[in-house]
Amino acid sequence: MKPLLLLAFISCSCGKYANFTLPPPDSAGPRGPFHWEASPEPVLSRGDWDSGDVLNPSVVRFGDEYRNYYSGYDGKAWNTGLATSSDGIHWTKRGKILGPDAGNGSALVFGGEVLYWYQTGSPVQIALEGKIVLKTGPRGSWDETGVADPYVIERNGELYLFYLGMDRARRQRLGVARSHDGVVWEKLISNPIMELGGSAAFDEMGLGEPAVWSSGGLYRMLYTGRARGEKRRIGLAKSPDGVQWSREPLVIEGTQAWDREVVCDPTIELLPDGVRVWFGGGDVPRPDQGLHGQIGVGMLR
Repeated sequence: MKPLLLLAFISCSCGKYANFTLPPPDSAGPRGPFHWEASPEPVLSRGDWDSGDVLNPSVVRFGDEYRNYYSGYDGKAWNTGLATSSDGIHWTKRGKILGPDAGNGSALVFGGEVLYWYQTGSPVQIALEGKIVLKTGPRGSWDETGVADPYVIERNGELYLFYLGMDRARRQRLGVARSHDGVVWEKLISNPIMELGGSAAFDEMGLGEPAVWSSGGLYRMLYTGRARGEKRRIGLAKSPDGVQWSREPLVIEGTQAWDREVVCDPTIELLPDGVRVWFGGGDVPRPDQGLHGQIGVGMLR
């Protein structure tokens, strides 16, 4: 009985936990296997207030325009900036909209407006409109020391937030939470949903920045994998229910001078002929800032 008593204590003491899966995935849409095609040049580069790095795009279609809520580093702190576009390729920066210490976020059109969840604080946690809505886990848990990199999708009126969790050993893995309103969340009690890769794998040192969609009878996830030396690439995983995940062979890495060391931060748009992906790239393998980060675009077909 001791494990059950411990489980009950955790559920009552540090936020809500539940067993759940996502609704059945859509049968229509791209099915894979996928191959990757990327535009050679970045589509959003460093500027004035964001002269250090431009990374972590989160792109949504709202009305007749695309909105890109991205993270910019100004030399002292990360902030969230906004750029807009008519086609998702040619962007106009609209300035800094959140900060300092607000970025790595996820935008979603929900209830006729754009909601934006982002990471902030120390320990890092996830906020919406200035309020922490997803906190770190209890002592000894897989996400005890940080929750970050939110990616929110809507399925049948429910919201599901995929995120990075970090434990006291600084292992970074992926989990999921569920909400009716985007404010009150319950974490999957069996988190994490994806573990570190094996020895010498591209994701052996950490997982982060998930981007999830449903098509072709499966859920699929792009995520950033960290290797030794901080080189980063994007992996692909699949799931029948949004909870049980397995890796696919595709690994996306940079082929141009500007993204040769880091490819990360995917966000997606599901299209009839494939999946459009905006991503961050850099030519310096660092874990935080100073990557010379810029944002590119590609397609999974």
